[in-house]
Amino acid sequence: MDRIESFLIGKQKVGKNSLCFIIAEAGSNHNRNYDLALKLIEVAADAKANAVKFQVFSADKIAANTANTIASLNGDKFGKYGKTLYDLYKNLELPRKWLPKLKKHAEDYGIIFSATPFDEDAVDELEKIKIEFYKIASFELVHIPLISYTAQTQKPIILSTGMSTLDDIADAVKAIKKTGNKKYALLHCGIEYPPRMEDINLAAMDKMSKVFSCPVGYSDHSLGLTVPIAAVARGAKIIEKHFTLDKTLNGPDHKFALSPKELKDMVTAIRETELAIGKSDKMPVQAELIYLKRGRRSLYAKCEIKKGEVITKDMISILRPALGIMPKYFDKVIGKKAKSTVLKNEPITWELIE
Repeated sequence: MDRIESFLIGKQKVGKNSLCFIIAEAGSNHNRNYDLALKLIEVAADAKANAVKFQVFSADKIAANTANTIASLNGDKFGKYGKTLYDLYKNLELPRKWLPKLKKHAEDYGIIFSATPFDEDAVDELEKIKIEFYKIASFELVHIPLISYTAQTQKPIILSTGMSTLDDIADAVKAIKKTGNKKYALLHCGIEYPPRMEDINLAAMDKMSKVFSCPVGYSDHSLGLTVPIAAVARGAKIIEKHFTLDKTLNGPDHKFALSPKELKDMVTAIRETELAIGKSDKMPVQAELIYLKRGRRSLYAKCEIKKGEVITKDMISILRPALGIMPKYFDKVIGKKAKSTVLKNEPITWELIE
């Protein structure tokens, strides 16, 4: 399998030797309030995320209008937002007439606008406004017709893989590749709101990268900043994280989302983490050189050593700073003769011995 090392989203390289692409997930946290949606874009831009993303679905095309037990939210933690899945989605629909204006607002604030489509019509509408990339949600991983339809746009595809097996992912990747689209990445994801730490399994990113030979990242529903930062340290090239203007707002995704300050803190922490990861070379950096001299030891004359005198162990001290021969050569110095007189407390250098 040919490896997909990287691809571009706008001007941002995503993949090998690139900074992490950070998606601020607005999702449905607009609460069907246009001004709130605009403010979410502004907050994401202020946090310096690479992209802000919404979700585009219609209740009629995403859920059956049924009271079937599994579709009922009675007694569920999401039950206060609707009696059934259909009700829940109906209450969270993003009015599609907003899309051109939201994208323009994002452009005005210098951030990439994108959305997760949940039906083919949504893809068509997003194509009209020329979005830069598509995100496919974990729940849609087995919706091969939607994946194929989205991939044929030849735009980059970021595919979440929550709840999936490697076989599930393989089917979805095959559908993308069949369209000739070679710009895709996979996001490991834990589906619970929030998930337990022991259910997150960031190590799965390693397996996905090896098996599918493409950039990988993490779509996060956990509380706080620990998991996305750890994911970047482990090699995630994309991080997606929900955010909100106010965690107390009415809606299923607000409570586990980041506040504006937390979103900004996460972006800052990820960028600091990337700086700390640095290069694989193991050698002193420029800032360490002064400490290398001050803190390491070298050989010093414990007493005056006259010219021609044979150097013995009791003539040598091992002291800071490192201005003479390194201590690892101690045995090589013993038995040598001094080329010239070495004063007490003077560092012993190779030039001073025969």
